[in-house]
Amino acid sequence: MRFIADVCKNPRLLLTATCLVHQKPALPLQFIRAMSTTLKGHNIPLSLPDGLSQEQLTSFKPFNNWVDTLTNSLRLQSDESHPFHKDPYALRSVTIQSFDRFGETRLGFIKLTATVSNDAGETLPAAALLRGPSVAMLFMLIPDDVPPESDERYVVLTVQPRVPAGSLSFVELPAGMVDDAGSFKGAAAQEIQEELGVTIHEDELTNLSELAVPEDGGKEGIAQAMFPSAGGCDEHITIFSHEKRLPRDQIKKWSGRLTGLRAHGEKITLKVVPMKDAWREGARDAKCLAALALWRGLKDEKKLP
Repeated sequence: MRFIADVCKNPRLLLTATCLVHQKPALPLQFIRAMSTTLKGHNIPLSLPDGLSQEQLTSFKPFNNWVDTLTNSLRLQSDESHPFHKDPYALRSVTIQSFDRFGETRLGFIKLTATVSNDAGETLPAAALLRGPSVAMLFMLIPDDVPPESDERYVVLTVQPRVPAGSLSFVELPAGMVDDAGSFKGAAAQEIQEELGVTIHEDELTNLSELAVPEDGGKEGIAQAMFPSAGGCDEHITIFSHEKRLPRDQIKKWSGRLTGLRAHGEKITLKVVPMKDAWREGARDAKCLAALALWRGLKDEKKLP
């Protein structure tokens, strides 16, 4: 009741149930106060939740990438050929609603809303979850008793709990997040080691996204990657592929293997399926469907190494 009285006495005090801090998963949800300031370098209002400073926010690479990319896209409206040239939109304000940390200090996710409008008062939907880039791996096994021109391949999928999807046995391609210091290829190689138990050099990976997506990103500078939920999240997934020839009996032994970093809560089971059936087995996984489409399209156009 006390916080209700505080709001009544001071209407400018913003207390909302959506502004929640999750510094540790076990902590209860908390009502937090918002602090108003100005986003440095952009001169627009910025609202921050208690427990998050502007310095911490701007050290979060996904936030900086989002602001820079959006700013660049808005700048392109100055071109007379742009569809919004006559009444351009602008970023007016940003409100950070909540955040999650990985461990004690590292920011993991940020939920925000922004005001993007033009002088006519028209607005664009601008609520976003920022989490940064990820990588996915189309890992194919080829029996060593088939000729090089054979189409017989097997795809390695992972089966693991995905609580956000409400599942304890979600079937998907091996995937993982990219940290601030890591390269995309390095992250992909690391995920293969952790989830599949195979050591692969970065030079052995083929970047399917890079081969398929125009480098200029339509001049907006957006990443050469697949955006699984562009209407609400900044996450973009760079998709790699790798082929490995193995004895047929060894390929059979891969299915059902237990892998993952158990100390980090990963409980992963491998599932090996014929490539011709991978679209069905991975139909719930956007990464899988995108990887198969990219690989097939690039193969048909003879763009694969």
